[in-house]
Amino acid sequence: MTRKEKPAATRCGVVAVMGAPNAGKSTLVNAMVGSKVSIVSPKVQTTRTRVTGVGMEGPAQIIFLDTPGVFAPRRRLDRAMVDAAWRSAAEADAVLLLIDAKRGVDGEARALIAGLAERRISAVLVLNKIDLIKHARLLTLAAELNQLASFTDTFMVSAENGDGVADLKRHLAGRMPEGPWLYPEDDLTDMPARLLAAEVTREHAYRQLRQELPYSLAVETEAWIEQPDGSAKIDQVIYVRKDSQRKIVIGAKGGQVKAIGAAARAELTKVLGRKIHLFLHVKVQENWDERREFYKEWGLEYNV
Repeated sequence: MTRKEKPAATRCGVVAVMGAPNAGKSTLVNAMVGSKVSIVSPKVQTTRTRVTGVGMEGPAQIIFLDTPGVFAPRRRLDRAMVDAAWRSAAEADAVLLLIDAKRGVDGEARALIAGLAERRISAVLVLNKIDLIKHARLLTLAAELNQLASFTDTFMVSAENGDGVADLKRHLAGRMPEGPWLYPEDDLTDMPARLLAAEVTREHAYRQLRQELPYSLAVETEAWIEQPDGSAKIDQVIYVRKDSQRKIVIGAKGGQVKAIGAAARAELTKVLGRKIHLFLHVKVQENWDERREFYKEWGLEYNV
């Protein structure tokens, strides 16, 4: 660096990633952070809490908010999740509206666009899963969406394979306001370890159970005990609504819950960088989604 050259001013800002359930928000946030910070599964409404992922791009620190999918809420938890998504958008320096290109302009996409307009929130349009449709259809879809709203910019990406993600990240870095970084450079998320552990187990429960269990499952980290050898003993409870669901989660001779535990343990050992002793218990609690402490832990408003 010569005497006349000055280091680039640091930038830092918040980007809210919005979209319908299963649009690929968590996959995109993980791709832009460069590491897994948000759980991913084929089930809709996987993301329940507002997950923070920290991405670096040159002198810019981008704080990504992976928000719950926006859909028509029916229960308290649904309302709290949708409320968290809209609050994130209102507080952010930039908003990404992620549209599943394969699904196109459906009712959920139109509702999201209407919601942004109603709140006077401008957004960057991001068409995801572009590898799943033909190029001509993609251009038509982009034009159709830009007729419905005045997006500041349009990007086409495949969060799954990384196509277009780097260009989007560079664009966002340039839009972040000048200011000091809010997190150390090597931080990836501000999620508490107990919640992260619960989310990892919930993801593997979803993956192991596939379509056998409806959207009726929660995981709580009940105890976290540090061991003298540097490992950690974690006790977790998987809550379900009915005894029949409990039997599904446990499986024949306990095989299913053992498989969930083994997969979650392996990932937690990798993520946390140390040996993890994970113990899972399955309990029936019909109205677990009415427990206030869950909402507090997940960063959701109870009375919405």
